[in-house]
Amino acid sequence: MSFGLILLTGATGLVGFRILEEALDRGYKVRLAIRSESKIDQLKKALGSRYAAHDLEFVLVPDMGRDGAFDQAVQGVKHIIHVASPLPIPSEDLEASIIKPAVSVTLQILRAALKDKRRGVEKVVITSSVAAVSPSLPKAFDADNVEPDPQGPWAHPLLAYAASKKLSYNATRRFILEENPYFNIIHVMPSFVIGRNGYATKREDYTTGSNSIALAPLLGINIAQGRPGFACYVDDVASVHIAALRSDVQGHQSFGVNYDGLNGINWNDAIDIVKRKAPELVSNGLFSFNGSVVTQKVPFNTSKTEKQLGINFKSFEDMIIDVSRAYAAVG
Repeated sequence: MSFGLILLTGATGLVGFRILEEALDRGYKVRLAIRSESKIDQLKKALGSRYAAHDLEFVLVPDMGRDGAFDQAVQGVKHIIHVASPLPIPSEDLEASIIKPAVSVTLQILRAALKDKRRGVEKVVITSSVAAVSPSLPKAFDADNVEPDPQGPWAHPLLAYAASKKLSYNATRRFILEENPYFNIIHVMPSFVIGRNGYATKREDYTTGSNSIALAPLLGINIAQGRPGFACYVDDVASVHIAALRSDVQGHQSFGVNYDGLNGINWNDAIDIVKRKAPELVSNGLFSFNGSVVTQKVPFNTSKTEKQLGINFKSFEDMIIDVSRAYAAVG
C-alpha cells in the first residue's frame, strides 16, 4: 500500500538519507531530486537491495536555485520534503555560497508547488533548524519563536549558516502571507542531530557536522568554544518529518526536535555513557576518552512536538551509543 509520492531533496545527507529510509519503510513512494548522476549511483549503493526499485524515482535538478528548477519535479507528487541546504563550509563569499542558495532553493520549491495546475501538493515539509528561531538574547524559547532578519557581513561560516536558516524561515513566512498557498507548509527545527549516518562510507564522514561534537570527547578532541547543550536523535528527526504528513496535521506549523529541552545535555557525558553502555568500545582502543566540549545551557522546549505528534524523543544515551557504534563499524 502506498501513501502517495514524496519529492525529497537532500537525500545524500545525514538527515535526508534517514528520512528516505523512513518514508520507504512507511509505504511512501519517493522521487529524489538529485544534482548529478553520480549521486544516483551512490544512493542506490547505499540503499542496496532493501527497497524495491519501483518505490524510487530520480529526477536531475543540477541547479536548484534557478527559476523554474522544480517545475517538472513537482508534477504528480503529493508531498514535498525539502532537506537540501548549504553546509557551513569556509568560502570567500559566504553570502553567495550559503545565504543566497538556502533562501532561493526554498522559494523555488514553494513557487513550483504553487504553479502546479493540479493543485495536488498537500504538504511542503521544510527541514529548518533551531538556528532559525534561536533568540539573539539568552532566554527559553520554542519552535514558534520569531526573530528578525539578521544582517551581514558574516565573520564565520557558522554565523552565515545560522543566518541562512533565519532568512529562509522568514522568507517562507512572507511567502505564506503574500501568496496564501493552497498547501500546508511545515517547518521541522532540529537541534544538533546525532546518530548513525546510513550514507557514510568512512569514519571521516562522522567528523563533520553535529556528530563530530558528540564524538569529540570520545576521540580526544577539545572544543573550547562553547556549544549549546541540546541534541536530538536522527531517527526522531525523520519520524517528525513523516508524521507531519498525516492528514490530522493541518495548517502552517513549526515543530522543534530536541531531547530534554528544558534541562539540556552535557556533551562530556558521552564518555561515561560509552563506558557504561558499550564496554566493547572501551576494550578495542578506538576511543581515547580524553576530549572535552564546553557546554552552554540553551533551553529549547519541544514538548509541543511530542504531544501533538505522539513521539517520545530518544535520550542522549541512545544517541551516543548509536553514533559511537556506527563510527566504530564504518571502515
